[in-house]
Amino acid sequence: MMHKKVLVAVSIILNLVFTIHILYNNTTTWSPTWTNRAALEAEAAASVSCSGHGRSYVDGLGVLDGHKPPCECHDCYIGKDCSVLLKDCPVDANSGDPLFLEPFWIRKAEESAVVESGWHRMSYTFNGYGLFVSAELEKIIRKLHNVVGNAVTDNRFIIFGAGATQLLAASVHALSQTNSLSPSRLVTSVPYYNLYKQQADFFNSTNLKFEGDASAWKRSERNDDITQVIEIVTSPNNPDGKLKRAVLDGPNVKYIHDYAYYWPYFSPITRQADEDLSLFSLSKTTGHAGSRFGWALVKEKAVYEKMKMYISLSSMGVSRDTQLHALQLLKVVIGGRGDEIFRFGYGTLKKRWEILNNIFSMSTRFSLETIKPEYCNYFKKVREFTPSYAWVKCERPEDTDCYEIFKAAKITGRNGEMFGSDERFVRLSLIRSQDDFDQLIAMLKKFVSKEAVVVDSI
Repeated sequence: MMHKKVLVAVSIILNLVFTIHILYNNTTTWSPTWTNRAALEAEAAASVSCSGHGRSYVDGLGVLDGHKPPCECHDCYIGKDCSVLLKDCPVDANSGDPLFLEPFWIRKAEESAVVESGWHRMSYTFNGYGLFVSAELEKIIRKLHNVVGNAVTDNRFIIFGAGATQLLAASVHALSQTNSLSPSRLVTSVPYYNLYKQQADFFNSTNLKFEGDASAWKRSERNDDITQVIEIVTSPNNPDGKLKRAVLDGPNVKYIHDYAYYWPYFSPITRQADEDLSLFSLSKTTGHAGSRFGWALVKEKAVYEKMKMYISLSSMGVSRDTQLHALQLLKVVIGGRGDEIFRFGYGTLKKRWEILNNIFSMSTRFSLETIKPEYCNYFKKVREFTPSYAWVKCERPEDTDCYEIFKAAKITGRNGEMFGSDERFVRLSLIRSQDDFDQLIAMLKKFVSKEAVVVDSI
């Protein structure tokens, strides 16, 4: 009798499970087929080889007219499939596009892909609570810094911005003295990233004045304990790649630490940055400059609130689609504790620097900035610096404008004067695509060979 009751009970439970399963599948489960078209379009565009010298994109020119996405060729390549290399083509070594990481993401196509619904995050805020920040993205950023060991995130607020560019403006706004007869002074070390001056001049605020070189300000008679000063510390520095520390001190000095390049690709990780205000950008973390995403680590709540207000009033936060994209990318980055992407990026730049050093070692006309190797806490070894840019000096007395010297040789860099430095310097970008780097090297060999030095064997 008991055996029959058990069988009946089991039968009822199984029937109930099957009934719920059928009802659930028929009423609430959505078929995944709505992603098929988007997936097919994305894979169709990505599968176009463009001879390896260009890319095809879903939003390429002509797609609205029903055409297939065309190849967008790398510099100096032309043709429908980007198969034709222009001879003696001028080289662009000015831009800081971090396309050296593109091959890594092509290998990680499946893991890094994002498919979102047409109704994804339509609200202004997350969860209807007035938040502009993805909690999961904030969580993974803290984990990333913990994995790399390049910044302390404990007891820090995190704020998102449209790249480090917007966050820099928000930081300067938050730290500038208001309701004062004298504006705050903005200083930084020479050579400095020219955006600092450009941004200060463009906004032309009565609360801020760009003064240039921090060391010159320190020696100045105007350097006192009253004038409010904001020092931007860029480490590793753009353009010369050196690790920097603050020049000024005192109760009247506030600091913005720009750590955009403080990743194992470019520099030994020598310590955990433990600052009041630090800036980072996705462009130099994953290479996705076009996503326009960055974040700040802020210790003081008052500064955080001012920055948050600036971001809120200027852009209502960062695009929710961008935050989703960044989340997926960083999930890939921290897989295996970041080992795969950082070794790939470091290995790529290490090879590029070896080639570049070999060429310039055969020149007496030009010299490269050199930095002594240091112990890297991430790779657990002493390693050389592999900066994003080559900071080149023209050594001949008559070569007073290094930018023009290189431009005449069909290599466009960035003038040293733009960095508050001497025109005897020029910055050359090393983080662009492999095609860009190969063309730069070919042109440099040709240029240096004019010194009657044989470089063809390099």
